[in-house]
Amino acid sequence: MSNDRPLVTTDHHTADLPATPQRDRTIPATRWVEAPEELKSLGADIGVPQVDYKRRIGRWLLWRAGPAVKADARYMAIDAEDLGRRCTFRLYPDGSGEGEGPDGQVHTRFRAWKEALRDSV
Repeated sequence: MSNDRPLVTTDHHTADLPATPQRDRTIPATRWVEAPEELKSLGADIGVPQVDYKRRIGRWLLWRAGPAVKADARYMAIDAEDLGRRCTFRLYPDGSGEGEGPDGQVHTRFRAWKEALRDSV
């Protein structure tokens, strides 16, 4: 389980963040040197202090605060080439969600939001 993966103890720069999901470790936002404060506090309002790196989707860095299962969770995608460009998605316990994608559209399905990330230039 992802909860059992040890937290990394070294800092990472943007170029060091891996493209694929990490199965052997967890990279918290506090270990990303260029992490914006907005990311570090992503889950504060839902009682989740830790934000973890998940993977790259195209040029986007995907982070999550909260569990992957049906529960309160927040996702943030940050453009690796323009760290000021960000998109968020809120997942609710009933499985519904909402977030604006880089295409400017509000998505209610997490998959559609991730596809918008993938397809953005």
